[in-house]
Amino acid sequence: MSQTILAFDFGTNSIGCAIGQSITGTAQGLPSFKAQDGIPNWDQIGKVIAEWQPDLLVVGLPLNMDGTEQPLTQRAKKFANRLNGRFNLPVEMQDERLTTVEAKAEIFSRGGFKALKKDKVDSISACLILESWFENQ
Repeated sequence: MSQTILAFDFGTNSIGCAIGQSITGTAQGLPSFKAQDGIPNWDQIGKVIAEWQPDLLVVGLPLNMDGTEQPLTQRAKKFANRLNGRFNLPVEMQDERLTTVEAKAEIFSRGGFKALKKDKVDSISACLILESWFENQ
């Protein structure tokens, strides 16, 4: 059975977002959410959830390259818990090591340095998080 899944790339200033279908295993970037010290406009996230009606939410888990936690790790977990509590949807965490680096390389290959806009990086990072989640299922 096909599932619609919404993914987030948590950041303190911007939160990337992507939508995907389990049947295709692919993701499409959505506009990023501005955040203030990691706190998004919850109404905007609620609108996206109402529009797409996801079955599951996936949040990128920022870890150091050796797999240990970093300062942002706990904040991403807190964001995931708030998503679950606020929208009553299941939330899973997905290791996001290297997704920002991959996203920047992808954008640069398409449009050069001028294309490296922060919101695009966050959205593509969210796509990569979701596609890696699909691969691990």
